[in-house]
Amino acid sequence: MQVCCIKSFIIALVKMNVDSMAVNILKRGVEFDTKKRYTEALVCYQEGLQILIDRMKEECDDDVKKYLKERVEDYMGRAENIKKLIAKQKESGKFHEQVQIKNNSTGHSYKTLFGRFLDKDVQYVIVEDPYIRNFHQCQNFLRLCELLVTSCSDLKKIELVTTKDNKSADVQMKYFKELRNNLMKYNIQFFAKYSDTLHDRQIVLDSGWIIKIGRGLDIFKPLENKFCLGVYDLDLRQCHETTVDIMHSKHVKQSS
Repeated sequence: MQVCCIKSFIIALVKMNVDSMAVNILKRGVEFDTKKRYTEALVCYQEGLQILIDRMKEECDDDVKKYLKERVEDYMGRAENIKKLIAKQKESGKFHEQVQIKNNSTGHSYKTLFGRFLDKDVQYVIVEDPYIRNFHQCQNFLRLCELLVTSCSDLKKIELVTTKDNKSADVQMKYFKELRNNLMKYNIQFFAKYSDTLHDRQIVLDSGWIIKIGRGLDIFKPLENKFCLGVYDLDLRQCHETTVDIMHSKHVKQSS
């Protein structure tokens, strides 16, 4: 099924009063597909497909059921084609997706941006960010660690490469020590290394995925107060303008 056919299919679903959540998921999938953000499109298509399958099981009208079955089969074909395209690009080392985050936009939590790459295949994560020094920056890193722990069931090691905060190095080291002790409870090792020349910002997964964020982890704007939406759900937090580039390499550093 081509993207144009999926659009026609979505219009038909609206006329059939299919759950609006399914329609919205499929619409997002089409948008991502059109922008060649294939991994995000695949997630949406798979979620939409499951909803359609559930709807098909409950449908009593044989004509509607037949139509949904045919479209589901086409839809599965598009998802499989995207899987093959992603695999081909990964194998050739040409995989690249880019997300443009606009100033003051929302919906860009770490989970939304790259949570789809965090799974049981990830055992070792390297985070390179020169600005994990101040309290809010260390908090951002802590949020990332929480996401890694809850998403990567076989995670063994997290390595942070950053610069030393000369004004309050003791406080920075205290944060890292507390985090190291806490991660040990989850049988995860944590190492913090310092570099005076570090400039690039990236997250490297030993599964091969590389996430480069222009601003590093510090993409969220300060809140208006401590009792507003976005305190806990980062998808509701306004962001600074930046670019996220996602690539894949077969030659990333492996866990030892």
